[in-house]
Amino acid sequence: MTLGAALAGALLVGLGAQIDVPMYPVPMSLQTLAVSIVGLLCAPRLAALALLAYLALGAVGLPVFAGGGSGMAALYGPTAGYLWGFVGMAWLTAWLVRRWGRGSFGLLFLAAFLPSLALLVPGVSWLAITTPVTIGEAVMTGAVPFLVGKIVKTTLAVLSARAVWSSLQQRRR
Repeated sequence: MTLGAALAGALLVGLGAQIDVPMYPVPMSLQTLAVSIVGLLCAPRLAALALLAYLALGAVGLPVFAGGGSGMAALYGPTAGYLWGFVGMAWLTAWLVRRWGRGSFGLLFLAAFLPSLALLVPGVSWLAITTPVTIGEAVMTGAVPFLVGKIVKTTLAVLSARAVWSSLQQRRR
């Protein structure tokens, strides 16, 4: 079950990556929405495993990265900080949910939003290291355009997770 759940999470993130707005150097996609959902629904280790599986699927050539991208080059290219950061984002989201519980919308929102914001640190840092931009320019291209979207995607992730939990509870009755 664990391997199947991890693969399902990886495929969900890969699907989210296909719904994107091409922007340079960092495309805007639904990947972070999917990563948040994985983190909200899974235990911390399983969430991290799902994202490592996602990276492995892309590395071996499956078109799971944004815009149908794949291959090892993506794992060290300009957006690699975000890709590798997804592992930590999913783990931290799951850890916060486990710590704070599933009770309130507000705590679930924070459990997903804070790791989503933290994702910007490795993403922007790696962008500044691998492209000819300053850290300020990297922030302006790799973080600022995504802030409003993070609020919307986090809200959708929490609503989705709550719908899954509600559905599971109704099945048990």
